[in-house]
Amino acid sequence: MDKRVAIIGSGSWATALAKIVMVNQPEINWYIRKQDVIDEFMATGKNPCYLSNAIFDVSRIHFCSDINTVVSESDVLILAVPSPYVKQTLTKIRRRLRSKTVISAVKGMIPDENMLVTDYLHVRFDIPMQQLAIIAGPCHAEEIALERLSYLTIGCESREYATQLCSLFETPYVFATPSIDVQGLEYSSVMKNIYAIAAGLCHSLRYGDNFQSVLISNAIQEIQRFATAMSNTHRDIDASGYLGDVLVTAYSKFSRNRQFGQLIGMGYSVKAAQIEMEMVAEGYYGTLAIHMANERMHVSLPIAEAMYNILYNHLSPTIVIKELTQKLK
Repeated sequence: MDKRVAIIGSGSWATALAKIVMVNQPEINWYIRKQDVIDEFMATGKNPCYLSNAIFDVSRIHFCSDINTVVSESDVLILAVPSPYVKQTLTKIRRRLRSKTVISAVKGMIPDENMLVTDYLHVRFDIPMQQLAIIAGPCHAEEIALERLSYLTIGCESREYATQLCSLFETPYVFATPSIDVQGLEYSSVMKNIYAIAAGLCHSLRYGDNFQSVLISNAIQEIQRFATAMSNTHRDIDASGYLGDVLVTAYSKFSRNRQFGQLIGMGYSVKAAQIEMEMVAEGYYGTLAIHMANERMHVSLPIAEAMYNILYNHLSPTIVIKELTQKLK
């Protein structure tokens, strides 16, 4: 694409996306909040905090700790910030975004507003929906760093533009598929993290593979019911952007949400598990967001509600999961 591209964020997913985009772009802009991180990155050629095995040609990267400078000098913004910090990051922007393309790589909702990221960007910054896109999986940042074969789904209201945006992310080891189901993919990206927490928790409670298969097959049905209630459009829920993303998040050793669930199942409190991981488990925040959204929709989501009762009502995981087993088929 003949456009200036910027990465907003400095975590593992932001780093992985930067690695991908740099295959296709001669230069990128990159907003990293802390100047000391930028300084070390420039000195070593790698992110000092995340994916340190990914080496970058920093001569092709314009780092900046001022988000407004990055926004002013870029046409396409790839937003890769954990959902709890998206609003805090965006409130720093003093530039108009209406002419920009913003691609959300956020796997959660805006907590205070309980809105999808694209909806928030549209309402708050008056960005036309045709210029908003999302990145869905199935894809883990760690495997991008290792250049293992990976797949992305790029969602945009315009299939033509979604296809054009795919060219930003296709590499010899990454395939990108366009989709027009922006809302469905966003909700699926939020919910798959909830089910990954459930999978990790059940693993720690010594539920076996047989139960895990039933758990995840029911999880994809919950996503389909909820996405249909929120956005009744045609979608193939078995496609990799939905089912594939659920599977990799629920089963992979790289899944931080699965790891978070394992700690909860071992008896850690939410706070203790968050401290132990030193990373954001998006599913914790997504659990509350989906629960709040479903208070007006009343969709049957037994697994998501079970996780809400464990994480927010502090009910016993052993008891809640035992009761859940009677509701699954």
